[in-house]
Amino acid sequence: MLASLLAGFVDAVVGGGGLITIPALMLALPAGTPLPVLLGTNKVVAVTGATMAAGKFLRAGTIVWREMVGPVAASALGACGGVWLTYRVHGDFLRPIMIVLLVVMLAFTLLKPDLGHQHAPRFGQGHQRGLALLIALTLGFYDGFFGPGVGSMLIFLFVAVLGFDFLRASALAKSINWASNLTAMGLFVWQGSWIPSVALGMAAANGVGGYLGAHVALNKGSQWIRGLFITVVAALILRLGWQILRG
Repeated sequence: MLASLLAGFVDAVVGGGGLITIPALMLALPAGTPLPVLLGTNKVVAVTGATMAAGKFLRAGTIVWREMVGPVAASALGACGGVWLTYRVHGDFLRPIMIVLLVVMLAFTLLKPDLGHQHAPRFGQGHQRGLALLIALTLGFYDGFFGPGVGSMLIFLFVAVLGFDFLRASALAKSINWASNLTAMGLFVWQGSWIPSVALGMAAANGVGGYLGAHVALNKGSQWIRGLFITVVAALILRLGWQILRG
């Protein structure tokens, strides 16, 4: 529950909560627990924090709710395909690809110190909505299938491609991540792939963390979020690299 509280806080701001909750579940659950059961339990946890954080951002008016409808629907659709694939293919082969993508994201962010400080959309409304839909669909699929780092990747793409500042990117990313988490959770639970006694207590803690994380993000602003983003992406790289080295 302590790990889940911290994960909810971090995930609300820059994503990467799975970096904390999935290793915690792997330590706590019996050896040999099927991957869909572990992922399903984690989704029940994650959706609570995502709901609290997205609601906080929405009430603050960081993103207009009408701009969220299309990406949220696309993310949910993508997650359906990702969960379907989880029961058929193991996601470990994605770890090396993920490390490369995360290293590129980290380097790009560090080399551009002004990235994400100001909200300066690069496209007209039509193109912006189309790109947001494509990003949401693709990463919704990835979140249903594997998941680690999806929130951080969403934020990076909204900042680097669409020209959002880190605060607005974080708010939109959390809404999209909420949709993929909710969809994946529903499908995993429907299949019985979760452990209620573990998930429910962690979910409550994750919800508190998500609310607090969104509150701090709104007060601290884009510069603070950028610093935490760099820290979490670096930690994701180290975590995935360690998993590969351990085989």
